[in-house]
Amino acid sequence: MKMNLDLFPEDIRPHIIPEPKGELYYKCLGCEAEYGIEKLLYVCPACNQVLLIHDRNKDRLKEIDGPTWQRIFDYRKMLKIPALKGIYRYHEFIGPSIPLESILYLGEGHTPVVEANALLQEKMGVKFYYKNDGQNPSASFKDRGMASALSSIKFLIDKGLVSDVISICASTGDTSAAAALYASYLGPLIKSAVILPHKKVTSAQLAQPLGSGANVFEIPGVFDDCMKVVEYLSGKYPVVLLNSKNAWRILGQESYSYEIAQDFDWDMKDKVVVVPIGNAGNISAVMNGFLKFHEAGIISTLPKIIGVQSEHADPVYRYYLEPDEKKREFKPVDTRPSVAQAAMIGNPVSMPRVVKIAQKYDAVSGSRNVFVVQVKEQDIMDCQLTANQNGHITCTQGGECLAGLVAAKSQGIIGNDETAILDATAHAIKFSGFQDLYFQNKIPESYGITPKDSFINLPALISPDDANLIPSQEKRLEKSEFQRFVKDVSQKIAQQLNL
Repeated sequence: MKMNLDLFPEDIRPHIIPEPKGELYYKCLGCEAEYGIEKLLYVCPACNQVLLIHDRNKDRLKEIDGPTWQRIFDYRKMLKIPALKGIYRYHEFIGPSIPLESILYLGEGHTPVVEANALLQEKMGVKFYYKNDGQNPSASFKDRGMASALSSIKFLIDKGLVSDVISICASTGDTSAAAALYASYLGPLIKSAVILPHKKVTSAQLAQPLGSGANVFEIPGVFDDCMKVVEYLSGKYPVVLLNSKNAWRILGQESYSYEIAQDFDWDMKDKVVVVPIGNAGNISAVMNGFLKFHEAGIISTLPKIIGVQSEHADPVYRYYLEPDEKKREFKPVDTRPSVAQAAMIGNPVSMPRVVKIAQKYDAVSGSRNVFVVQVKEQDIMDCQLTANQNGHITCTQGGECLAGLVAAKSQGIIGNDETAILDATAHAIKFSGFQDLYFQNKIPESYGITPKDSFINLPALISPDDANLIPSQEKRLEKSEFQRFVKDVSQKIAQQLNL
């Protein structure tokens, strides 16, 4: 499906539907070795360090000035081509070598940015928005990376370079749901396997990969243990690793930055982007995306980046506690139970990306522009409930972001004249189990959370005093009895509401 290109301005008409261009390659963040994208690579064969994808022909992007790029992306919104409706609206910056027919689109990307209501902004003391990434197909931000990773696999399949593909990932829930969903869409071309920590994933998240037909394996331990198993399998067998070690995942997640830039009319001055840090792939992608747009002249200012970690899983926060860059030493931590379950990772695989990209981000900004704050579990849960009781649909990671916003504001990292965009990484319903435990005052002691009466909200059973007036599917009431039932129950509800 295409629109009549004659309807578009003549100067941007040749650029509206992108052609496959660019020469992509993997580059090691350690030894800087380079490898072609025709092979399934996740770490450097020479030094085992993580990779980033670069474009040898990226200078061609500068042949178009920033304002023209803005117009191209704004007009591209009008297209009816499925491949360009999602994250690949920014094709030239995400996967320029991928032809449109290889792009997998399930409705991901371009999630809404919703301004917090006046009451909530006043309470938090700063103007802010939530970007609701829980409105992606599998209900989390992970769909961005999966659309990119699975499109790259389909590209290799279409070229005859791989066949009989088996994908595999470790997960705290969201990654497995996204991986299983996107793999299932490709049907017999790819089979999906996910490895989860036993009893560390919510029932809603477990249901997703099972429903998509994936092979689901639960093992004892935590996410970091699952990740080691996946790393072993991907190093020994010809499987596709779909965790954020996969550099294509990072490319897809960069779309989050591009969308924010476009949603705010390309003006990133006095903007702050707040994201939770789990495996560190998302914050790496967010920074890298803004850097690419800045280099191309699409945005003139780099927004401030604030990563947030719970005190129960805070290795990145601890790393940046050392002010002297030369003395910093990354040390994994043993995680403790966290309601921000998707961020409960003590040894993030993308930590080398964070370090490298944050250094560049600060350098290009001209001063420190990347910060990491730590928050308490109590604040995560209370902030999630506060947000959702004010019109949002954020998960516990979104609560973590709001708690991080409050912490950053109190520390002077965010000024009164700045506007924050918070990442609601998943839909609230995925983590409703923690809300239920909170309301029932049954959160295990190890979480360090004490429910507050002001937040607790439980259903009230309203029933008539006369047991003979209680209807059921098996026993329907006569007309007069039913009228008495309606009157009795209505009066009781009216009394409860002080009507």
